[in-house]
Amino acid sequence: MKIAVGTKDFATVATHGGRTRRFLVYEAEAGADPVETGRIELTEAEVLHLCGDGRPHPIDAVRVVIAGSSGAGFVAHMRRRGIEPVTTTETDPVRAIRGWFAGTLEPAPEPEHPHEHHDGDGHHH
Repeated sequence: MKIAVGTKDFATVATHGGRTRRFLVYEAEAGADPVETGRIELTEAEVLHLCGDGRPHPIDAVRVVIAGSSGAGFVAHMRRRGIEPVTTTETDPVRAIRGWFAGTLEPAPEPEHPHEHHDGDGHHH
């Protein structure tokens, strides 16, 4: 299955899934080492925090997205797209994927401000 890991720098797991612009894409299965198969680099307009659910998006090709702490809006956007959102305190993308498969991945704490909309987009949850 395809899993995307949000990164700050294509090396370390990003701390905010909804604002992340760089994703490593892996092909991964339980019991096997994840294999990086591509990268997604979003424009500012494509970041998941700002992108509506009704139009196609580069992230749609994956089944799971792993990132650091993410608000309820990010989680809801991913679920509406049929993508499982996963948050973690793990900073290594491959260890995060392995931990997710093993059921041992430490989830990220809820953000201090659970509803962050600084962009005035006007949608409600």
